[in-house]
Parts: sequence; structure tokens; C-alpha cells
Amino acid sequence: MPKMKSNKGAKKTFKKTASGRFKRKKAYKSHILTSKSRKRKRNLRKPTLVSKADEKRVKIMVQ
Repeated sequence: MPKMKSNKGAKKTFKKTASGRFKRKKAYKSHILTSKSRKRKRNLRKPTLVSKADEKRVKIMVQ
């Protein structure tokens, strides 16, 4: 049986934390930034965790 290939895009996107969860960047920070408030853009900079519902999917892609 052939081995599963990891998703290279996902490998570069998600980082595994010490507790085994996955860290990700927030969306909506790439363009049309003039219409977004300073506070909103500042909050989009902070990384966040992948939701529990998507963790299994991310784990399969990254492995």
C-alpha cells in the first residue's frame, strides 16, 4: 500500500503547538485594508487555534 502524501500548503500554513493543537493565522488581512478599522486590523495580526471540528482534517493534511 502506498504512503499518504502530506499537503505541502497545509504544512506551511499550520504549526503544531506543544499541547498538540494547531496554530493558524486569521483571514481577511490581505487586501482592502482601508475600509477596516485600526482595531480590527490589529486583532487580525494575532494567531489563533484551529477549531476542534477542523483539527482532525488538519492533522491528516499535515502528517
